[in-house]
Amino acid sequence: MSLANGRTHLAIPGPSIMPDAVLQAMHRAAPNIYEGDIVTLVEGLIPDLRKVARTEHAATIYIGNGHAVWEASLVNVINPGDKVLVAATGRFGHGWAGQAAGVGADVQVLDFGLKAPLDAQKIEDALRADTNHEIKAVLVNHVDTATSILNDVPSVRAAIDAAGHPALLMADCIASMACDRFEMDAWGVDIAITGSQKGLMVPPGLGFVFFGPKAKEAREKVERVSLYWDWKPRSEPAYVAEYFGGTSPTHHLFGLRAALDIMHGEGMENVWARHDSLARALWAACDAWGQGGPLTMNVADPAHRSRAVTALSLGGDKGERLRKWCAEEAGLTLGIGLGMAPRGSAEAAGFFRIGHMGHLNAHVMLGTLGTIEAGLTALDIPHGAGALSAAAKVIAAG
Repeated sequence: MSLANGRTHLAIPGPSIMPDAVLQAMHRAAPNIYEGDIVTLVEGLIPDLRKVARTEHAATIYIGNGHAVWEASLVNVINPGDKVLVAATGRFGHGWAGQAAGVGADVQVLDFGLKAPLDAQKIEDALRADTNHEIKAVLVNHVDTATSILNDVPSVRAAIDAAGHPALLMADCIASMACDRFEMDAWGVDIAITGSQKGLMVPPGLGFVFFGPKAKEAREKVERVSLYWDWKPRSEPAYVAEYFGGTSPTHHLFGLRAALDIMHGEGMENVWARHDSLARALWAACDAWGQGGPLTMNVADPAHRSRAVTALSLGGDKGERLRKWCAEEAGLTLGIGLGMAPRGSAEAAGFFRIGHMGHLNAHVMLGTLGTIEAGLTALDIPHGAGALSAAAKVIAAG
């Protein structure tokens, strides 16, 4: 007998759980895409997206996923042959580096491994060595979704300024936005990107690029940008279709409107605080389990852990076995380990991730943790006692 029947829960690091209000907003007839309500809808979305990113500057919407806005962000400020510096703390740092190489950039990667955050001093050193200022941008993942490392973006801004270097600061916030605190303007970020399917609680399909004055100026020095990727008409549209390079992604926009209403109704400070409390509850449980078994969190220092996703290891094939049991016997889907070992290798089966982003609360977190403990017990995977009690104490403290 399986206990998986009933409403399932998706605890992967995106797509995240969609609120009923988002699903209901999308369940409607197609609108006129040329005039009327769709124009008012889109014009209202832009300022509310800026509030999420904490910027007063441009917010643009692309029909695509995170990889799409990796490319969109690059082609608007980088000419083929331009140098970029990438601080990689996991698979997705290397992914953005690969995307940069694919559009013709000369890519220099500072690889900080899979367990440690970036070292801003090494970035400063690399920029100081670039005496001709050939590096046009520094690319940083605020959170690497594979390793769950949270990077200190303001320290990178400080490193660029200390080196007296004109490079743009570009931040990938695909996993982190609306989960981990991010303040684009206050932190001196020139370009920030994110997607719809994680903290924004909307199905995959929308990507967002936010850019400030320095990035806008850099765009004028780029020799060629294809019309679809060009952010100029999207940020200063003459008519509604220019926001999207064509037909509006209508039903995603309805869902996005509902999601933004939920977030701003709660308040961004409260959204960040909720994610912080629930993440600390998860970590308390993991600490307890790890006292009597092989479970370890990938990031040792809580200050460097994302509030959106936690990467873990059980070793052997235990991670994959736990994932399978939780899905088949209890209706809980955990995330696969990604980028921690070669895909398909025996070692890869020991890793997994827990997504805790977007539309979740205390009882969802406690239910997730209770199910994981049931799986550890059912599979005879050694683990320490008191995990649920530890998590409950964190939640009780607020």
